[in-house]
Amino acid sequence: MAFNFLFGWFSNDIGVDLGTANSLVYLKGKGIVLDEPSVVAVEKGTNNVLAVGLEAKRMVGRTPGNIVAIRPLRDGVIADFVITEEMLRYFMSRVYRRGGFFAPRVVIAIPSGITAVEKRAVEDSARQAGAREVYLVEEPMAATIGAGLAVQEPRGNLIVDIGGGTTEVAVISLGGIVLSKTVRIAGDEMDEAIVQHLKRTYNLMVGERTAEEVKITIGSAFSLDEETTMEVKGRDLVAGLPKTLTISSQEIREAMNETINAIVETVKLTLEQTPPELSADLVDRGIVIAGGGALLRGLDRLLNEETGLPVHIAENPLNTVVMGTGKILDEIDILKKVAISVD
Repeated sequence: MAFNFLFGWFSNDIGVDLGTANSLVYLKGKGIVLDEPSVVAVEKGTNNVLAVGLEAKRMVGRTPGNIVAIRPLRDGVIADFVITEEMLRYFMSRVYRRGGFFAPRVVIAIPSGITAVEKRAVEDSARQAGAREVYLVEEPMAATIGAGLAVQEPRGNLIVDIGGGTTEVAVISLGGIVLSKTVRIAGDEMDEAIVQHLKRTYNLMVGERTAEEVKITIGSAFSLDEETTMEVKGRDLVAGLPKTLTISSQEIREAMNETINAIVETVKLTLEQTPPELSADLVDRGIVIAGGGALLRGLDRLLNEETGLPVHIAENPLNTVVMGTGKILDEIDILKKVAISVD
């Protein structure tokens, strides 16, 4: 008993939201201690890591020929095993410096639709990065817990978690996922839709960082009370020279329309397949949206109009999943119930 007490005292147990766009780390007893882009800069042709996180993201689209900025996670899964391991090791070493004598127990949130091979890759990366024990939790479950919903009760909860690479829609009751849908359509596809719109309409080439800035600044999913505009800088594809133009929030909304509709249709399909008793619960409890996509203006209004259900935005959408992993770490009984097998 004394050993277990000391082990819990000195161990740096951590929760990780390993996202396509951003990775967040929760340290037990401290809260969120790290929030950085899931980007790694490496020397071209090697796995020699030059920068990780925010420093590496600043290099995206601006690197010389011998440096490559890589996003090792694509569509919510590991696209580059070696670089993901390096990124995890870097993030975890940042946390270690805060003290602790034992290797940490790690809870990692993963998309519910990934394969057993992909789950194994995540677990192996964490172990190679220094974890003592690794537990995998499906992102919708972590998001529901992080949003403060009572997942253990025999009542239905519908969570829509819109990240960078995937959108997760799940109905949760009695501590388990009753029904879930995962589509690899989310924030990245919205950015790409903006890139393609500017290219087709204005012969203007912009990078993903600029497209994301446009989405955040004037993007919306529903008509705004007051439409806005912003200046965008890029390269004219005809003249090959730098160019600045003004675009409107209305045209950006139309550019993202197909991507947003795909997310809405996934929510509606999930509702159509939800058992009747749980559907009845959702009439009162409604839908909770989390992830970076939840911050898109008017998305809650659009979902309300399309489903007829009340829609609530999680208190801190960007942090919902990692806060869920933290709560899971704090309650071992919940961990045993929600952790999933790799095999």
